[in-house]
Amino acid sequence: MMKGVHYLVTMALLALASTLAFADDPSPLQDFCVAINNTNSAVFVNGKFCKDPMLTTADDFFISGLDIPGNTENQLGFSVNLVDVNKFAGLNTLGISLARIDFAPYGLTPLHTHPRGTELLVVLEGTLLAGFVTSDPDHRFFTKTLNQGDVFVFPVGLIHFQFNMGKTNAVAFAGLSSQNPGFNTIANAVFGSNPPINPDVLIKAFQLDKNVVDYLQKIFHG
Repeated sequence: MMKGVHYLVTMALLALASTLAFADDPSPLQDFCVAINNTNSAVFVNGKFCKDPMLTTADDFFISGLDIPGNTENQLGFSVNLVDVNKFAGLNTLGISLARIDFAPYGLTPLHTHPRGTELLVVLEGTLLAGFVTSDPDHRFFTKTLNQGDVFVFPVGLIHFQFNMGKTNAVAFAGLSSQNPGFNTIANAVFGSNPPINPDVLIKAFQLDKNVVDYLQKIFHG
């Protein structure tokens, strides 16, 4: 059974690479552009500087560790191991990244967005409730219960989540259509911004009592 699931993971990621890879990131102008950190440059680029192609090795296109479960001992009961260009230099200009997501029983990836990437999720173990909400003015909610081998796509920029509905751990892999898709958690962004958003703005925007807003800002600011 697991062999079949692994096949589905491979096919899903290949599909992502072939159809979504260039949906958001600029198309590469050469075979590859292994990233280097040029800390001496005052120039900012939309991406990263390239390593000399003649100095690249197979190790620039290799990374390990996604077989290791993440630590889910936190309030939300989840862990994400994101392999993006900041961790894997060989992804630079290729328009794709990958994440392993581990869930404790009833663990949750909170409501969040990826501002620069569509997400294609494949469940390897467990049962997840997944969903996303469309933008104004409709705010349509699309949700599905996912079991082992199921695949669900979250369109770029839309608020979404995954919730482990089972009493056992769950594991999923996600391909994203950007080398640097971003991860913006809604609650943290709104109530934990730095510096804090004026409470009067949040009170009016969310129609909440001032005590509730003060409490939430205190929690998310630690």
